Amino acid sequence: LLIFRDWAKAKFVEKTQKLSDGVARVEISSVATLVKALRLERTRCCLCETENAAPVGVGEDFEYRTSEDTFLAMQCRSCNLIYLNPRPAPEEFQTIYPSNYHAFEFSPDQFGFVYRVRRRLEARRLLNWCRDLPENARILDVGCGDGFHLGVLKEFGKQSWQLEGIDADERAARAGEQKGLKIHCGILETEDLPANAYDLVLLIQTVEHVADPPQLLKQIHRVLKPGGKLVIITDNTDSPDFRIFKSRYWGGYHFPRHWNLFNQATMWKLAEKCEFEPEKIVTVVSPVNWTYSIRNLLDDAGAPRFVVDFFSLKSTIALGAFTVFDTTLQFLGKGALLNAHLRKPL
Repeated sequence: LLIFRDWAKAKFVEKTQKLSDGVARVEISSVATLVKALRLERTRCCLCETENAAPVGVGEDFEYRTSEDTFLAMQCRSCNLIYLNPRPAPEEFQTIYPSNYHAFEFSPDQFGFVYRVRRRLEARRLLNWCRDLPENARILDVGCGDGFHLGVLKEFGKQSWQLEGIDADERAARAGEQKGLKIHCGILETEDLPANAYDLVLLIQTVEHVADPPQLLKQIHRVLKPGGKLVIITDNTDSPDFRIFKSRYWGGYHFPRHWNLFNQATMWKLAEKCEFEPEKIVTVVSPVNWTYSIRNLLDDAGAPRFVVDFFSLKSTIALGAFTVFDTTLQFLGKGALLNAHLRKPL
């Protein structure tokens, strides 16, 4: 792992050059060879609302190769939020989320044993979050993808629960509807969902994809009942996998689809900015970022395709090994993911 870290640092130095104000300029050596350059736009820290940031990582779309652009992960000097800057413009949505994107069809046909194991684990976790809900609870999954978590709740939860999802991608929403789920196609900021209506809102591996997390949480605050709960799962930038691979290969960057990345401190700040009461913000086990960090390094190094593909969401051996490894780290409070439970005040 230390060898991998040093390799990533060398690549980071190679790919960036600091300007006098501390902002990095991306060096692309052969623009003429790009298949398609994305239209990018500059942004700022969504928490501090400033542009006082320094580069911490640089990389490409190692997973889907939707473009040959190089992307910068910046770290806010004030609050330590990690964010992509510049990032793809809104009209590039269809490009950076290709038709084979895993969240559009996470199914037993595609993922086999991994799907079955994850389904059981997610059922236990979801039911634990729902244990205090009333019989007629209304649950909303924001950024639901193809409705995987809603499907788990439908199968293992109470039949009296009212389940809904919302996703910005029509392909994902259509896949969920085909499973008999109620999916709104759009974004919460513009969708006309009722205020003070939901007992529980899920934000599972979604907040990192969002351009303006505070605006999203304010809309969630609006639709939650007083006393209702928001549960967030997202990548943790205060984890050993981030520290080792942050220069280039960290799986949590998911270049260029993850736009805002949190640790416990910045998640707490986000909650307070949006008038939520944090119940707890802890870390949880996940093998995914470990697996993809190794995969990204191998892909960038030109390793044989069968070696690269061994480290994927379909690899039971890699996922199993890193689950055991991250479980050990979780005992130290350094799991790969964050789990935040936030309440709307009564």
